[in-house]
Amino acid sequence: MTVLVTGARGKIGQAVINRLHTAGLPVRAASAKPAELAVPSSVDIAEVDLSRPGASRDALDGVRQVFLYPQPEGIDAFIETAQTAGVEHLVLLSSSSVLAADAETDPLAAHSLHVERALTAAKLPCTFLRPDAFASNALGWSHSISRGLPIQLAHPDAHIAPIHPEDIADIAVEALIGTTLKGRAITLTGGQSLTFREQIAVLADVLDRDIRVETITHEQAEQQMGRFMPTPMAGSLLALWAAASTGPAAIADTTRTLLDRPERTFRQWATENAAAFAAR
Repeated sequence: MTVLVTGARGKIGQAVINRLHTAGLPVRAASAKPAELAVPSSVDIAEVDLSRPGASRDALDGVRQVFLYPQPEGIDAFIETAQTAGVEHLVLLSSSSVLAADAETDPLAAHSLHVERALTAAKLPCTFLRPDAFASNALGWSHSISRGLPIQLAHPDAHIAPIHPEDIADIAVEALIGTTLKGRAITLTGGQSLTFREQIAVLADVLDRDIRVETITHEQAEQQMGRFMPTPMAGSLLALWAAASTGPAAIADTTRTLLDRPERTFRQWATENAAAFAAR
C-alpha cells in the first residue's frame, strides 16, 4: 500500500516521508520539481503538478493513500485521476482559517477551502488536518534578530497557540496509517497560548540576548509585509492578529488529545532552531 506524499520539498512533507520510510512502509515522494527532492535513496520519486491535467497518473499508480498539500488549480482533475487509480483515503494539510466566517473571500483561507470542498463533493474518503499558526512562523523574525534589530509589530500582544511542525507530521502519519483519525476534520494547535511578545521573550532567553519589540501602526506593518506577500493577504493577517489581541488563544486538538503524548513546545522549537537567529 504505497503512500504518495505531495509537497515533498516542504518541511512537513519531508517529515512525513521520513517517518513512513523509517517504519518500513512504501512511500513515494512527489513534487512539481522532482529533481530538487532530497529523500532517502530507496524512496520513489514522482512528478505531481496539479496545473497539468493528467500529469499525476504515473505518480498515483499503485497508490492507496495520499498526503496532499492544498492547491486549487487542477484539483478536480487530480481527484478524478486518484479515484481511477484506486486511492482509498487522502489526508489534506488544510488550515484552521477555513473555519472563519469570511473564508470564501479571505485570501488566507480560500485556497484550502476550495480544495476541501472539491474533495467533499467527490466523496473521496478524506481526513482534513487544519493546523493553526506554525511555531516556524517565528523564522520571519530571524533577519531582524540576527542583526540586532528590533522586532516591529502592529499587534505584539496577539495570542496564538503555535504548533510545532513535527507535531503536525506525527498527526499526519497517524491519519495515514492508523484508524482513529480517518474521516475526521481536525483543528490543530500547540498546547500553550503565547503572544508574539511572549514568543520573542522565549527566543531572547534561548539565545541569551535582548530582543526589543517596537509597536508600529497597521499601515506601517501592511507596507512592510507587502514586500513579501500580496497586500490583501497582509491585511488579512493583520486583521486576524488584531482580533487575537483580546485574550488567550483557544487550544484545539494536539498530540496530547490525539496521540496521547505531550505537545512539543515553542521553547523546544526555538532551541532546535536557535542557529537560524544567530548573530550575523
